[in-house]
Amino acid sequence: MKTRLLFANLCFVFITFTASAQDVQSIFGSGRATGGYGALSNKFTYIGGEFANLCEVYGGVFINRRWMAGLSFAGSTNDIRVPVEYSVDPVNPMTYQYGQGGMVVERVFNSNRPFHFVVSMFSGVGFSAQYDRNEWYDYDYNHSTSIHDENWFYVLEPGVQLEMNLFRWMRLSPGVSYRQTYGSDGIGLSDGNLSDWTYNITLKFGGFGRRSDYRSNGSSN
Repeated sequence: MKTRLLFANLCFVFITFTASAQDVQSIFGSGRATGGYGALSNKFTYIGGEFANLCEVYGGVFINRRWMAGLSFAGSTNDIRVPVEYSVDPVNPMTYQYGQGGMVVERVFNSNRPFHFVVSMFSGVGFSAQYDRNEWYDYDYNHSTSIHDENWFYVLEPGVQLEMNLFRWMRLSPGVSYRQTYGSDGIGLSDGNLSDWTYNITLKFGGFGRRSDYRSNGSSN
């Protein structure tokens, strides 16, 4: 597992370095646009064999209308019920909480075209725990004692999107990704239980660079 983890980190460092090189080129090269954008994403996946809804927010600097480098944070919002055999409190219904945060890089192809592809890579830390969802909404309850089986691990998530330019400042990007975790030892949440396909609907807002006629700028990718 250490070998796979080292290889994953090397791949991510390479992508980040390439993005940094593009940044230098945009400043001292031919004057291509550098902007930035933020994104709101709703993701559908499975955690521990149960359906999970994740809400994600991410954003960063958009370089040469090709590379975005920034930060991403996501967390589960629905009741992912813990099976009784894995529950820290079998008497009460427990819920899995999942979250992840870290760095994200996106490579955008032909950004000025109305429809284009985006490939992405997320690399960061993941978190899972069990908690009593009913007690969590009791304002008189001590929430610091209601979280159990805290579990930290590494997450690598490559993905692809079909992006549509709705307006100059907004884009719609449905996509799919695969979440692979390393080092998870939560009760009932091994790496095999956490790693799965994820489907998303994403809205992006911000500055995507100078607008130009994609028919006359088709060579830009």
